[in-house]
Amino acid sequence: MKHIAFLLCFLCLTAISAMAQDAVKVDPKHYTVELENDQVRVLRIKYGPHEKSVMHSHSAGVVIMLTDMNTRFILADGKTEERQQKAGQVTHAKAETHLPENLSDQPFEAVLVELKAKPAKSRQRKKP
Repeated sequence: MKHIAFLLCFLCLTAISAMAQDAVKVDPKHYTVELENDQVRVLRIKYGPHEKSVMHSHSAGVVIMLTDMNTRFILADGKTEERQQKAGQVTHAKAETHLPENLSDQPFEAVLVELKAKPAKSRQRKKP
């Protein structure tokens, strides 16, 4: 009985860690790093018509749509959301784990600026 409980715990932990994987590592076809430093990581996202990713995670950030986008996202809890955005649209992206699918006959491209850490406090200039 202890072996079964251990196996179930191991499988649950493995599934959770697999769901929270880095998009660039698990899906380099669709996600490439354009720039990275201690504050941000900038990803280029490219999907062909009707292409689908794998479950992965992103930290919170900002998305800049370079083309129109019509996608379905399967979230970590199994819920699905359809999301549409227009070229040029800039939106806040919350941290989440998801599996995206391009529902369009057209490719889409975006830039995602993932935030890594809070910026250092800026120094205020003293007035003369």
